[in-house]
Amino acid sequence: MEILALEDLSFRYPGCTENAVDGVSLTVREGEFLLLCGRSGCGKTTLLKLIKRELAPHGELSGNILFRSRPLDSLTDRESAQKIGYVLQSPEAQIVTDKVWHELAFGLESLGCDSDSIRLRVGEMANYFGIDGWFRSGTADLSGGQKQLLNLASVMAMSPELLILDEPTSQLDPIAAQNFIATLSKINRELGTTVIIAEHRLEELFPTADRVAVMEHGRVVEQGEVFNVFADPRQEITRSFIHTTSNL
Repeated sequence: MEILALEDLSFRYPGCTENAVDGVSLTVREGEFLLLCGRSGCGKTTLLKLIKRELAPHGELSGNILFRSRPLDSLTDRESAQKIGYVLQSPEAQIVTDKVWHELAFGLESLGCDSDSIRLRVGEMANYFGIDGWFRSGTADLSGGQKQLLNLASVMAMSPELLILDEPTSQLDPIAAQNFIATLSKINRELGTTVIIAEHRLEELFPTADRVAVMEHGRVVEQGEVFNVFADPRQEITRSFIHTTSNL
C-alpha cells in the first residue's frame, strides 16, 4: 500500500528561472526505507520539505503530493504534525527546551495529550533509544550524536507513520553516525515506520534501504532497488555520483 505519492511535482523559488524540483513522480510504500541521494544542490532538501507541510518553502508549486491517497493540504494541522515526522540536518536546530525529558515531552504536549499518556510515552522512548542515563541532563550539555538521537526520539514519541530525515548524520562523527543509522534501521524494522532519508553516507545505508532514488538538477533520474541502480554500469549519472560522494 502506498503511503506517499508525488505526481509530476515541480517547485520554483521566487525570483528563480529554473525549478528546484522538476517534474518528480515518486511513490513510497508503507514500511519502506527509501534512500534519496544526489549531489549538493540537486533539490533533495527542497523535495523533502515540500512533503513536511510546516517546513514547505514559499514559491511556485505544481503537481500533487498525496499522503495515504489524500492531498497533503487536506490534512489537519494535528494530522500533519503527528503523522509526518522530520529530523533536520543540524542537531542544534530542532531542540527547543533545556532538559532532555522535557524535549521528549514537548511534541506530545503540543498535541494536547494528557499527562499520564505523556509520562508513559516519554518513558517508553527513553528506554527504547537508550536515553535513560542522561534523561535529566541539560540539552546544552549533550554531544552532537546525543542531540541528534534526542531529536529522533522526540519525533518518534508522536508515533509518526512517515519519518523524513535530511542528511541527519552530516555533522556527526563516524561512530555517532553509524549508531544513528543503526537506530534508524531498528525503527524501520521493529516499528514498521516508513523512512525517507537524504544522505551522503551511502555505503552504510545500502544494507538497510529497500529502494534508492537518485536526484540530479531537481529531477529523479534513477530509482529502484539499491543493487539494481548502483550495479548497472550503463547509468553514467549514477556511477559519477557514487564516485563523487565516496570522497565526501
